[in-house]
Amino acid sequence: MLWSGFLLGLLGSFHCMGMCGPIAFLLPVNHKKPTQKAVQVSVYHAGRLFAYGLIGFLLGLLGKSFDLFGWQQQLSIVVGIAMIVMVITTYFIGMNFTVTKPLYRLVGKLKSAMGKELKKKTYDAFFTMGFLNGLLPCGLVYMAVIGAVGSGNALEGTVYMMFFGLGTVPLMTAAVYLGNVISLKVKTFMRKAVPVFIILIGLLFIVRGLGLGIPYLSPKNMKNQQSAQQSCHTTIVLNTNQK
Repeated sequence: MLWSGFLLGLLGSFHCMGMCGPIAFLLPVNHKKPTQKAVQVSVYHAGRLFAYGLIGFLLGLLGKSFDLFGWQQQLSIVVGIAMIVMVITTYFIGMNFTVTKPLYRLVGKLKSAMGKELKKKTYDAFFTMGFLNGLLPCGLVYMAVIGAVGSGNALEGTVYMMFFGLGTVPLMTAAVYLGNVISLKVKTFMRKAVPVFIILIGLLFIVRGLGLGIPYLSPKNMKNQQSAQQSCHTTIVLNTNQK
């Protein structure tokens, strides 16, 4: 499930280049010093990953609250259905979800703050730019967010979103170093592949929640499996301490 977040970020980054690509092009990196430039880009990515991880942590806590009531498997099914419905309505039917005024104002403030940071060249400015970039609303981020809620706890939610962020790193880095060099044909193909892949992830969440007795993929009772894993870990630690 965690690797699905990485692949979603990797494929989705072709789709997200329209919003985040210009930001990468405008980063005030030092093109004359390759080492410093690499550090600046890395700090920028670190800011984005921190933002995604924070979002995943908060939404993982939300998923944990469902787990406490024994609804984790039902939540996984709902998450899978939500992903598929969003893909069908957005990519195939063409419905556009209107942005509410408060969110529109928030986006405006984030872009304004990023504009100020783009004038600086300090490392903390690169981290801030990455962090603010990670908070910008994006359709693919929404899909990853749904997956983070279905993860079931804060740690897995954090890791899921950070894996998603790591998936976007290669293309975003290429945008900084190479500019917009990807052909239109490749972009078109990847954009068509993204909704299909998201549907597959949605089906994966549904299968996970059905409890079909498939190890790791669809355990009969996820809560019992987690308890068994924790007990096994505790036993190993105790045996190690005794030795």
